[in-house]
Amino acid sequence: RKGGQIRFSVNQTTDLEKKFETHKYLSPNERKLLAARVKLTEKQVKTWFQNRRAKWRRLK
Repeated sequence: RKGGQIRFSVNQTTDLEKKFETHKYLSPNERKLLAARVKLTEKQVKTWFQNRRAKWRRLK
């Protein structure tokens, strides 16, 4: 398994959370744009959203 756990910066988390408030799911294009903006890979953004939706479902 490549990589490992990375900690997102406060700014990255804030940006991701803002997007999550309005969009629980991202289109591939939205994901690409968001990844570029927060300087993460698309895969990292995809995984963040998967984990965030799981957390959201748990807390609902």
